[in-house]
Amino acid sequence: MKNIVILISGRGSNMQSIVAAAKTQKWPAQIAAVISNRADAEGLIFAAEQGIPTSVVVSKNYLSREKFEAALQEKIDQFSPDLIVLAGFMRILTARFVQHYASRIVNIHPSLLPRFPGLHTHRQALESGESEHGATVHIVTAELDHGPILGQVRVPILPNDTEASLANRVLNQEHVLYPHVIRQILQGELNLSLGAPSERAS
Repeated sequence: MKNIVILISGRGSNMQSIVAAAKTQKWPAQIAAVISNRADAEGLIFAAEQGIPTSVVVSKNYLSREKFEAALQEKIDQFSPDLIVLAGFMRILTARFVQHYASRIVNIHPSLLPRFPGLHTHRQALESGESEHGATVHIVTAELDHGPILGQVRVPILPNDTEASLANRVLNQEHVLYPHVIRQILQGELNLSLGAPSERAS
């Protein structure tokens, strides 16, 4: 049984979809913990209600990113993680932290990487006149949003789309894509040392 540790900063909607899929699909893994850098993260309540251990390492309580990450790393390692899943974890991780968990961290980003790394992806997609948008699951590396791609889902941009409507449709597809990719990882269909294509049409 493999251990998955999920990191969140807010309501954790992707975390919730992963927890649900793990139960209904009977994954050969357990959600060992949900950890947040914010004590008021709504997702912690959901996780606790599911009987999942929760922890908080408040980022603003530390004088430096390195000290915060040292505390976070200590907390994560208590759960002996085989896979660390970033699900709306709003912190940029240092190269040292990423290296400690090399080939064990994945993230989902709301764009069709390599298009639109970073923030405000839906706004950028609309302003650029794109015909489609989407989400990408990738291996986390020291370079932000540039790790090997594990899976993508595409969402058409409609003529009357706003940032909010586009974001909502993309998020709905994230809830399908992320559990799908994690299950592939657990089944050995994707190699986190290399990455491999896995695309789902919307």
